[in-house]
Amino acid sequence: MVMTSTNDILAALSARYPHQPTFLQAVAEVCTTLAPYLGASGATEADYVRLLRLATPERIITFKVLWTNDQGAIEHNIGYRLQFNSALGSYKGGLRFDVTVNEDILKFLGFEQIFKNALTGLPLGGGKGGSDFNPKGRSDSEIRSFCRAFMVELHHHIGIEVDVPAGDMGVGGREIGYMMGMYKELTHRSEGAMTGKDPLIGGSFGRTAATGHGAVYFARAMLRESGKTLAGLRCVVSGSGNVAEHTARKLVSEGAVVLTLSDRTGYLYKEAGLTTGDIDAIIAHKDTDANLDTIAISGATFTVGKPWQAVVADGYFPCATQNEIDVADAKAIAKHAVLVVEGANMPLSNEAVAVLHDAHIPHAPGKASNAGGVAVSGLEMAQNAAHYPWSADEVEAKLISIMENIHERCRIEGGTDWGIDYVGGANIAGAKRVLAAMKVLGW
Repeated sequence: MVMTSTNDILAALSARYPHQPTFLQAVAEVCTTLAPYLGASGATEADYVRLLRLATPERIITFKVLWTNDQGAIEHNIGYRLQFNSALGSYKGGLRFDVTVNEDILKFLGFEQIFKNALTGLPLGGGKGGSDFNPKGRSDSEIRSFCRAFMVELHHHIGIEVDVPAGDMGVGGREIGYMMGMYKELTHRSEGAMTGKDPLIGGSFGRTAATGHGAVYFARAMLRESGKTLAGLRCVVSGSGNVAEHTARKLVSEGAVVLTLSDRTGYLYKEAGLTTGDIDAIIAHKDTDANLDTIAISGATFTVGKPWQAVVADGYFPCATQNEIDVADAKAIAKHAVLVVEGANMPLSNEAVAVLHDAHIPHAPGKASNAGGVAVSGLEMAQNAAHYPWSADEVEAKLISIMENIHERCRIEGGTDWGIDYVGGANIAGAKRVLAAMKVLGW
C-alpha cells in the first residue's frame, strides 16, 4: 500500500485493527496534528512509512499467570508486556493491574509512552504492560502471590538494557517490591530492572509524587505564558488515585484551591477548597477499597456523576482514566477554563480535544504534562547505574528542570497566532526525536 499521507496510515491501521478503538484514537490524535507539519516539511513516502512503522509494536508478549488465593485455590489471569519502540533506549513504561487491561488499552498506552518518553529528553524507549488481575478487595498475601507469579514469566523479557517496567494503575510501591523480590530470586542479580521501588531497595525519592508534581509544574509554566500564577486558581481534579492525590496536594501547596476529587461512583465538592487534612482522609478511605460516597468530609458534598459540567473552575486537571471528558464536558469547560492539564493518559476524546483547540483553551496533553513519573523513573535508572542515591531535593530540582524543558519543546513546536497548541507541539516534538532516531538506526 502506498503511503503518502497520515490518512493512508490511519486507513491501514484501521483496516488491520478494527477491534482496537482506543489505540486507533491515540494514533488518530497524533496523525491529525502531525499532518500539517509533515506536509509543510516536504515529507516523503519513506517518512510516512516510518511513521506507520512507529505505530507498530516491536513485540507483544502475552502469557498466562497462575497464582494461589487465600483459600488455596489456583486462579489464572492474562499477563502482557508490550515493547513498542526502542529507538531511543530501553523500553520504558508502567505495569497496569486492572480488569480493563487488554491489548487495545496497552497499545494505546504504549504508543503514548513513546512520545512521552521522547519529550523528557532521556534515552528511553516506549513500552507498557500489565494484567487483567484486579487487586481491589484482594488481601496482601493474594497480591504478593499474584505479583510473584507474574514475574516468573515477565523476568524473561526485562532487564536494565532491555526493558525497565514501572508502576501504573493498580501497581504501586508494594507491588513493585514484591515483583522485584521475585526478580532477584529468579535471576540472582541486584540491578535496577524495575523503577518505582522503595528507596530501601534502590528506588528514587520523589517517584511516588512525581507524576502529580510534574503536572503542576507544567501548569505553572503554562500560566507563566500569560503572566499568571497558581495562587488562587480554582481547580477541578478528577480521580483519587496516586496521580490525583499528588496533583491535589501540590496544587494546595502552591496556593491553588482544589474543589474536587472523584472516583467511579461520583465526586466530592468543597466550595472552600479541600485541605491537606481532607486529602489525607480521602486517601486513607480509598486505601480501604471504599468509595467516596461513604466518606464524610466537613463542608464537602458528594454527587453521583462527573464534575466537568457541574463545577465552574479556572483549571481542570483530569487525573482518573482515558476518555473521561466528552464533547459536552469540553464545551462546558471551555466557557470558564484558563487551562486544562491532563494528569491521566488521554482523558479527553479526540472530539473533546477539538472543542478546546477551537476555543483556544491552553490544553496540555498527558504525554507532556504527566511525563513527570517516567522522568523520575529515568532518574532512578541513573541512580541505580551509579549505585548512588540522590536526595529528595535533588530529584525534585531535576524534575522541575525536565518539566520546564518539555514545556519549552511544546512552546517551540506548537506556537500559533492565537497562543500555544500544546497537543500539536508535544506530538511534533516527540515524533521528530523518535523518527530521527529510527532513521539513524536504519529503521
